[in-house]
Amino acid sequence: MANFNNNFQINDEYMTPFHVWDDIKHFIPNDKIIWECFPGTGLSKCHLEQLGFNVVSDKDDDFYHTNKGDIIITNPPFSDIKNVIERLIHIDKPFILIMPCSKLTTQYFQQIFKHKSEHLSIIIPKKRVNFLKVVNGKPQPTNSCNFDCFYYCYKMPHIPSITFL
Repeated sequence: MANFNNNFQINDEYMTPFHVWDDIKHFIPNDKIIWECFPGTGLSKCHLEQLGFNVVSDKDDDFYHTNKGDIIITNPPFSDIKNVIERLIHIDKPFILIMPCSKLTTQYFQQIFKHKSEHLSIIIPKKRVNFLKVVNGKPQPTNSCNFDCFYYCYKMPHIPSITFL
């Protein structure tokens, strides 16, 4: 799930389309339990399971007080990304997050990863991700995303520093 900036406060829930996870399935270890810690409507969990992965996810879990699985794969709420990243570094678990590429240039991101950059990898998608907007509880396709995203990977040693899909 991604929460966009203040322009989208009326309905800021956006889900991840299937192709986002399908495009990187070969980078995701098959022998790990994935924690989809920001499940939204549960669509990402379903997508990852369709791809053959073992996924734990519960929308009632509090990400800031829960720690499940072996690896985190999620589309985090963009509106709270600084706190999300700080928590992820604190629990020190491998992760793959889909986030705007502009996060790479923020001061907080650079500060958090300044001494951990050897554990950071970036996967660059072929095209812009058009997230699914939740309308009346159901994800609907959009064609209006106005920013590009990267996959930010942490402690995933089999993924090169920069990968273009």
